[in-house]
Amino acid sequence: MKATTDVLGPEYEAIELPMGHDAEGEVVATLVRRRGERPCRRAVLYVHGFVDYFFQRHLADFYVERGFDFYALDLRKYGRSLRPHQTPNYVDSLTEYFPEIDAAVRIVRDEDEHRVVLLNGHSTGGLVAALWADRVRGRGLVDGLFLNSPFLDINEPLPLRKLGAGLARTLRARFPKAKLPAGVSDLYPRSIHADHDGEWDFDLAWKPLEGFPVRAAWLAAVRRGQLRLHRGLDIDVPVLVMTSTRSVRPKPGVADLSSADAVLDVEHMARWAPRLGRHVTLVRIDGGVHDLVLSAKPVRDQVFTELSRWITGYLPDPAAGE
Repeated sequence: MKATTDVLGPEYEAIELPMGHDAEGEVVATLVRRRGERPCRRAVLYVHGFVDYFFQRHLADFYVERGFDFYALDLRKYGRSLRPHQTPNYVDSLTEYFPEIDAAVRIVRDEDEHRVVLLNGHSTGGLVAALWADRVRGRGLVDGLFLNSPFLDINEPLPLRKLGAGLARTLRARFPKAKLPAGVSDLYPRSIHADHDGEWDFDLAWKPLEGFPVRAAWLAAVRRGQLRLHRGLDIDVPVLVMTSTRSVRPKPGVADLSSADAVLDVEHMARWAPRLGRHVTLVRIDGGVHDLVLSAKPVRDQVFTELSRWITGYLPDPAAGE
């Protein structure tokens, strides 16, 4: 497949992955690739969250400096893959993402000849990555899984979780794209964007401050995936789950938006992490925001220290045997 220069600059390539058609028309995913200066046999594949896409250059820097080639997947209807005829970020089932992960891993392993592959998912991408890894267990396609603040449960009290999930199930058959009274507050993206209170620059067409609407079928799909995980997965590779130590409800004037998870409940992540598989490491990061690698520098330095330690302990290094 033809690679073109990515929007992030000449170090990055973008590969469009045709994914056929759905009810809205043509579908594509986009694989972003950054190779290290020297050939290597290890690679990481990053999968973003909801109202998101890959823009975190410093995350790629971290992996490349440690001997990985870096790949990121903009899923269908997100970021680089979003087309004018599509409903942003919308799917009827999380399994719709599996073919593009399959295609990306084929490129990483078969075409680019990497022997060790780490799958790194954030938020909703963490849930998708976990479900995919469980589906392909025993096939040797990935060697480890790193989940950054994964979306393992809905961040509402139990009665509201049941009410919201029930409403989504009821609507999905006849009104799958019905907008639900749910979504991410704009206070969190404002707290990380360089034009407001943060230090990160991202495309506001692909990751708008006000977010995208939460659709009935999408939420129902997420809830099905979460409940599947709650019953227990059997991922057969080491898993690292990393979360902040605290969650906070975003409100105007709340100072700790920059030092806590303002999107999901970190206690949900800690509760459900053991259901991922038999070999799960949970690390809590004091002062971390929802996307831990976008935290303040001392905090993200700790994130990278913990990730580096886990990689050293649990991921194979092909170079060590050569």
